[in-house]
Amino acid sequence: MPLYQVVILAIVQGLTEFLPISSTAHLHLTTWLLGWQAESLSFDVMLHVGTLVALVGYFIRDWIQIIGQGFGVHAGHDEQLKQNRGLLWLLVIGTIPIGIAGLLFKEQAEGAWRTPWVMGVMLIVVGVLMWIAENLGRCRRDLSTLYLPDALVIGIAQALAVVPGTSRSGITISAGLFRNLEREAAARFSFLLATPAIAAAAVGAFRELHKAHELHTLMSATFAVGVAVSAITGWIVIAWFLQYLRRATFRPFVYYRIAFGILVLILAWLKG
Repeated sequence: MPLYQVVILAIVQGLTEFLPISSTAHLHLTTWLLGWQAESLSFDVMLHVGTLVALVGYFIRDWIQIIGQGFGVHAGHDEQLKQNRGLLWLLVIGTIPIGIAGLLFKEQAEGAWRTPWVMGVMLIVVGVLMWIAENLGRCRRDLSTLYLPDALVIGIAQALAVVPGTSRSGITISAGLFRNLEREAAARFSFLLATPAIAAAAVGAFRELHKAHELHTLMSATFAVGVAVSAITGWIVIAWFLQYLRRATFRPFVYYRIAFGILVLILAWLKG
C-alpha cells in the first residue's frame, strides 16, 4: 500500500475510532469508494497498535492507579478512581462479553457482515439508539459510583461492536448514559474498557501475521508512519472528545451517523 494511502487511512482511523461514528465503516467505505486495495494483515496490525498506543498513552496514569488499587496499592490521586478501588475487576468482567463475541463471530464480522448495507443500517440504528440514550440518561453518576451491573451492561454493549458500523464508543457510551452515568464518565469507562479488547485484537493480528510468515512486513518505515499517525491523531481526538462531553451532548454525532448511514445505503444501491 502506498505511503499516502497509509497516512490517509491512519488519520481516518485516529479520527473515527474514538468518536461514536464507527471507524470500521469509515475505513471500509473509504477504500471501497476510492477503489483502493483491501486492507492487509499488516495494515490491521498497524491500526490496532496505533489505537492501543493512543489509549495507553492518554490513560497511563489512570491505568497505574486502577491496577495498583486493584491489588491493594495506593497509587494516584484521581478522586473518582480512589473511591472505586474495584474498578480493575469491573473492567475485567466487562471485557468478557467482547472476548466471547470475538471468538463466536470473528469470521462473520470480517466477512459476510462487512458490507455497505450492514454498515449503513447499523450507522442509522445505533444513531437512533444514541439519541434515545441522550434523551433518557440523567447524567448524574461518575466513575466512583460504577458497579457490577454497570460493567456488565456496558460490556455486553461492547460485544455488539463486532458488527461493522456499530461503533465501540457509540454503543458503550450509550449504555453508560442508559445507566445514568455522566457523559464524560461514560466515555472514560468506554475507553478504559476498549483497551484490553484492542490489545487482544492486536495480539491476534500479530499471531495471524506470524502464521502467514509476514512479520517482516512490520519492519518498514511505512508501518512506523502508520502507527505514529494513527496514535497521534487518536490521542488528540480522545483529549478533545472528553473535553467536549463536559459541556455538550451527543446530538451532532447522532445527526452525522444517520445522514452518513443514509448516504452509504444510497451509494450501495447505486453501485448495485
